[in-house]
Amino acid sequence: MLVHSRGAKWAVWALFLVLFLTLFALPLLVVLGASFATNWSSALPSGFTTGHYSAATRGEALKALTTSLLTAAAASLLALTAGTWAALAAAGLKRRYRRVLDALFVLPVAVPSVVVGLAILVAFSKPPFLLNGTREIVILSHTVLVTAFAHQSVSAALARLDPAYEQAAASLGARPAYVLWRVRLPLLLPSLTAAAGLCFALSMGELSATMMLYPPDWTPLPVLIYAATDRGSLFVGSALAVVLMAATLLALFAVSRVRTRASYR
Repeated sequence: MLVHSRGAKWAVWALFLVLFLTLFALPLLVVLGASFATNWSSALPSGFTTGHYSAATRGEALKALTTSLLTAAAASLLALTAGTWAALAAAGLKRRYRRVLDALFVLPVAVPSVVVGLAILVAFSKPPFLLNGTREIVILSHTVLVTAFAHQSVSAALARLDPAYEQAAASLGARPAYVLWRVRLPLLLPSLTAAAGLCFALSMGELSATMMLYPPDWTPLPVLIYAATDRGSLFVGSALAVVLMAATLLALFAVSRVRTRASYR
């Protein structure tokens, strides 16, 4: 803390709690309350029912959740592979070339995601790369949107990596491939798992580009949430949103456990 008096510390904590509750916690709590509500005639939802979750955990909703999980897992794996590969390759380049590579990876997140969706739609709607109307184009769009975060995370971890470990392995006769797989990548494992978790969470919530690309048989859960609220089914949409949050948090918790174990290796 940058303040030292007890009164100032209490004031800072009070300000933090007010801002946190108002800007972050309260909207999520309202969504949670709406998922159990039967009516909403005042400032907050009222009534109580668990019936909305029966629609949010079966049939079309369950299929959409599975689609989101599969899309996020595939996009995270592809993004982590491409981002790590590029970060490792860029580590041996001159600084100006690294900046160019960084700019290329950051470009998809520097523009609105709907622009990325349109670009992918135009690029892959004609032979020889005809992906329009397939699940692969959705996975590709998510991969393009989240690879920048994987690349930046791994690049930052590489910059902090102590070269003494690699130099020691090389001095003992280890080949570059052995140093990569047995020294460098294990040291990067905590950062790799953190990057994978971030990519997964971002992919689970992606909507704008997905709305332009998804086929009817590959509908992610955010699209279903938007469709439910758009037709006025606010309570069902809230239940779907809670299911999406819970699935994402469980996946991030699992990734966090892996990261913790990797940190103590």
